[in-house]
Order: sequence, then structure tokens, then C-alpha cells
Amino acid sequence: MDPGVRLESSLWVGKKRHRAVLTGWFFNWTEVDKKDCEKKTISVPVSEVIGVEEGQVEVLPRKSTEDSDKDFTVFYVRRSSSGGSYGLLWRLGRTQFSSPSQVLRDQWTRLLRAALKTHGPLRPHRLLVFINPFGGKRKGRTIYHSLVAPLFELAGISSHVVVTEWANHARDHLLKKDLTGFDGVVCVGGDGMFSEILHGLIGRTQQEAGLSENDPNVTLQPCHLHIGIIPAGSTDCVCFATVGVNDPVTSALHIIIGDSQPLDVCSVHHPSALVRYSVSLLGYGFYGDVLAESERHRWMGPLRYDLSGTMVYLCNRSYAGIVQYVPADPLVSSPRDNTRCLSGCSVCSRSTGRLFPHSTDSDSVYSSHFSQFSGDWVTVEGRFRSVSLTCMSSSCPKSPLGLSPSAHLADGTGDLILVRDTHPLGFLKFLHRHTSNQDQFDLPFVEVHRVKAFRFSLPPGEEEEEEEEDEENEEMERGAARETDNPGSLCVGDGETKSRNGSQQQLTEARVDSGITSTKKRSFLSGLCCGDAPSVSVWNCDGEILPYTELLCRVHGQLVHLYARGIEDRASIPD
Repeated sequence: MDPGVRLESSLWVGKKRHRAVLTGWFFNWTEVDKKDCEKKTISVPVSEVIGVEEGQVEVLPRKSTEDSDKDFTVFYVRRSSSGGSYGLLWRLGRTQFSSPSQVLRDQWTRLLRAALKTHGPLRPHRLLVFINPFGGKRKGRTIYHSLVAPLFELAGISSHVVVTEWANHARDHLLKKDLTGFDGVVCVGGDGMFSEILHGLIGRTQQEAGLSENDPNVTLQPCHLHIGIIPAGSTDCVCFATVGVNDPVTSALHIIIGDSQPLDVCSVHHPSALVRYSVSLLGYGFYGDVLAESERHRWMGPLRYDLSGTMVYLCNRSYAGIVQYVPADPLVSSPRDNTRCLSGCSVCSRSTGRLFPHSTDSDSVYSSHFSQFSGDWVTVEGRFRSVSLTCMSSSCPKSPLGLSPSAHLADGTGDLILVRDTHPLGFLKFLHRHTSNQDQFDLPFVEVHRVKAFRFSLPPGEEEEEEEEDEENEEMERGAARETDNPGSLCVGDGETKSRNGSQQQLTEARVDSGITSTKKRSFLSGLCCGDAPSVSVWNCDGEILPYTELLCRVHGQLVHLYARGIEDRASIPD
């Protein structure tokens, strides 16, 4: 026997004999005909074996077991095409083996389980699961209990499940409750639910480290708990951009095998207080206007974004602004280099050493590269259709390549996209290219920069008007606070839990839900295709309206880790 082989024997799958081999890294079985000639071979990495059970066992759609002294069942990851999506669907593969004796059966199950422990050091054993019962089509509970929980049970993972009852329930739980013994946190919901988890974990980590999140220059500590996303919301952009598909079973299998994908996070400050964290889209102008208008049509569900987008486009608006940014090293990567951040991305892998120069000293994670920001700011002033920052491609089913196709998940940078004022047909061409393979940046009025930080301010003359609105915000905060005291009143119309950080975020929600708005905001929301155009837009931060216009944003490299591995390249997967 080959020294790398741990076990080899004949096993039967149905009525066909196979030569089964367990090596240090793979479990293979090859069909053998009556003349001892080998035919088709199936090879499964040990790291992608989900579980091993005695007998003939079925897990999905419901568990069933037929006892047999000589049979055992192996469950593993099986890939399949995802249709129009860019990534690959993962399915639960299942093969039942029959051995000549019970002794040999027990030997196979024992060695396979031992191999799982050896090759799965990051596999979770205990998870904290938050379910948003109102998100998307209100199927969060059903998705978890029918598709995900049986897989966790098969893999030997214990779960503590919390069904959220009010906005920020998950965030508050993570900030205040004892998290000892948990290997990771799983959210069953959409991007809003993920944002709650994100804010809760980052906030908890900084609290324990004695750091102030309000200081834009602070060195944030990376979170040690992984985040898993089971897509079940109205929008699942983060899941799609990090896995390639929005599929609960695929995400559950990534969680089970302990995949780890670092993720950059952008902190948003005004001027020296934290407003929010962002991972997908921070957009001013068109994307902010679309979100603000869509708030009036929440009863339409996801279709409200199509309607609002059309209305905002017809308004043909642009906004004056001053954009300043700190460019990233162009020799490392570029938003125009036509690369894709796929599983095993070399750019992100090399960035780990740059972001963590002393891997054993997490205190020095960002001090080296953020100290270089002084004096490196580049200024761009003008009128813009949109100003956007994204720390990922922000791909979704409607835009498979996303806002910035070459953006990276974990290189410590974001892509700043500036769309200057242009004629309506030019802007329509820019928007349409997001739905195709055409380069949306190859237009004379569009520029894109890979940055480490950026800030946005209003030109002289606009600042006075903005200060008046800020004073109105402060005046309304006391009146709106009484409404925000009732947690139930903060749930969104379609059930997607909103995620906030601090009183200003609660004020934003209260202003929308209660109708307490300034004169300009009321005019803005009363009909985007009529009336006087507002002089300023609003910021869309991962699907939330921010109460400020002037912001300072900084990208924190690899601040959190997801149970994912990035989008797998279909060409690298054998048929």
C-alpha cells in the first residue's frame, strides 16, 4: 500500500464494486468492472466531507435512517452550475457504501471522522444564529429549520438560535451578552440583518479593546468571531459578492467546512463621530436619491427600486461637491486592470502581509499604512451625478459584475467612482453597462480611483444651507426620540430589519417612518419628478439613509472574516 494511503479496500455502491482509497487529503472511489478494469473515479477533498453516518441515511428533505451493520453513508460538497449566476451552487452530495464486514465498515467511519478533524481546524462547533422572521418573503424561519438546521446537525454543530423581535435586537445582543464558547455568528436574513451583526461584532471587539469607534484615526481591532450569512432577505448583496450565489444550502455548507474569507470594512464619520460601517455601497447622488424615493414605496417590495430608479433618472439631477481621497498604490492593483477577485485571490493574499506586518501583533494592523495619509490627499471638485465608494464588486443578480468588477474583498482599499454631470443618454449608457459585460468606466464623464480613504464636503455657499439642516436635525432628535423608544416601531415595512449605530441613525429612521421631515426633505420625497430640485442629495450606506452630507471615510483592511471563500472560478472546477 502507498505510504500516503490510510485505507484502501473494495466497497459496493449499489450493485457496483468500487476501489475506495482514503489518502491524507482525498477520499476517492473508482468503479471497477468484472475484468478489474477501472472506470469513472469520484474524488472528494477530505476538507469538503460534511459528515459520515452508519447505515443508509438521508438528510434532506427529511432525515431517515435504515440500519445496516455493513453500510455507511458519506456526505460531501457537490458543485453544480448556478444558471445565470457567476458563482457555483453547492449541494449536499451523498453516497451509500456497503462493505464486506462490520469491522471494515467501522474502520472506514472511524478513519474518515478522524480525517475530518485533521483537515477542519476552523470548522465551527457552536454557533450563535440570528433569524430575522420578517425579512424578504418572511421565510427566514422556514429556510433555517428545513434547509440549514439539518445540515448543522449532520456536521455535529450545536446552535443557539435567537429570533429577532425588534430593530437592532441582534446588534444589542452581541454588544451586551456573553459570547464565550461561540465559534461564529450566523445571520438568517438580508443585508440589513448582516449590517446589524457587523456593527455588533465590531462594536463589541472595540469595547473589549478599550478603543473609541468615534475616532477616525483609531486602530480598530479585527473581530475574532466569523460571520456566516444565510440569504433570506430582500437584498443579499454581501452574500452574492462573497459566494457568487444567493442560496441557503451553499452558504450553510461553506459555514460547516469552516471556510474563511477576510473582508474590508469602511468606517463612516461625521466629522469625528462614527455614523456607520459599510462594506458594499456608500453612494451619494443617484443611489442616495433612489433609496430616499424608495422609502415611499416599501409596500411594493423589491420592485420599488425599479420604480424609484426610473423616477430618479428622469429627474436628471447633479450635485455640487468636493471629493478628496488618498490613492492606493497603483502598482499593487487597479480598478481598470480587468481582474476579478475570485477564490484564492493573489492580490488579497499578498495584502495580508502588508496589512498585518506583524501577524502576532494585531495592535499594529493599520498604524503603518494609515500614518501615511497626511499630505497625500487628491482633490476633485465639480458637479456629480453620483459619488460612490465600494469595498467589493457589489455584484448582484441584476448586475453580475457589479459596480466595480475589479474591486477586491480584502486588499485594504475601496473603489471610488465619480460620475460627473452629463447628458441623460450618457448617464443611461453608464447605468445600462452595469447589466452587461461592457466597461462602465470607459466613458469620458466617469473616473474611478482605488483609495484608502476619502472625504466629501460641500462647496462654499452650500455649507450654510447644510448647517441649517443639521440644526433642524438636532432640534427634531428630542421629539423623535420618544418614537424610537418603542423598538417595534422601527421595523421596516417589508420586514427587513434596519441596522443603526447611535442616535443619529435612529433619528434617520424616525424621520422617515413618522413623517417628521424638514421642508427640503418633504419636498424631496413628495415627488422627485416635480418641484424644485434640492441642492444636496443624501447618502445611501448599504441601504440606509445617512443624516449627514459631509463625511470622512476610511477603509479598514480585513476587519472581519466571513464563512466563505470568495467566488469560485467555474473554469477551475472539473466537470
